[in-house]
Amino acid sequence: MTTNVPPEPEEGAESSPELAAEEAFLDARGAEIEALQAQVAELKNAVLRERADSDNLRKRFEREKESALKFGSEKLIKELLPVIDSLTLGLEAAKAHEAEGRQALDHFIEGSSMTLKLLLDVLQKNGVIELDPVGEKLDPELHQALSVIPSPDAEPNTILHVAQKGYLLNGRVIRAAQVIVADGAQKNPPQA
Repeated sequence: MTTNVPPEPEEGAESSPELAAEEAFLDARGAEIEALQAQVAELKNAVLRERADSDNLRKRFEREKESALKFGSEKLIKELLPVIDSLTLGLEAAKAHEAEGRQALDHFIEGSSMTLKLLLDVLQKNGVIELDPVGEKLDPELHQALSVIPSPDAEPNTILHVAQKGYLLNGRVIRAAQVIVADGAQKNPPQA
């Protein structure tokens, strides 16, 4: 008895439909793998570019921060230069007219007053407020009491004298005013 077995396909002969389907499947998978590899390479490049951009941004920020720290006070200093010029001119004028006596002193006082006003204007433009609290109540946040003296005419804890003015920078105390304060004694002690 003989059985009919299909002959093995010879090399170069046409392949069976199952083999063709498997080859097509493998070709599709190969193309998919290549596409995914290209996508991975593209994403790697994007990540590298993003890292480089981030590093450049960080370096630029550091340079700008360093520059701001180095030159942040440039505007203030430029505004103070005329004050220096004014003081210099006033001193030179006082020295040149020293022999004239009282008139030279009057000119020096006038020039110094104008220079002080110029300096205070510059500070005010830059957020500095002067504290000169005579007559106000003592505020420990803004004032430092140097001493307490009896004063029958003033309310207790009222500032009678400012020994050194205080200053605020944009609302923050940079130097408290040093003051002398009225004590808490009664205005009219009872008569015995």
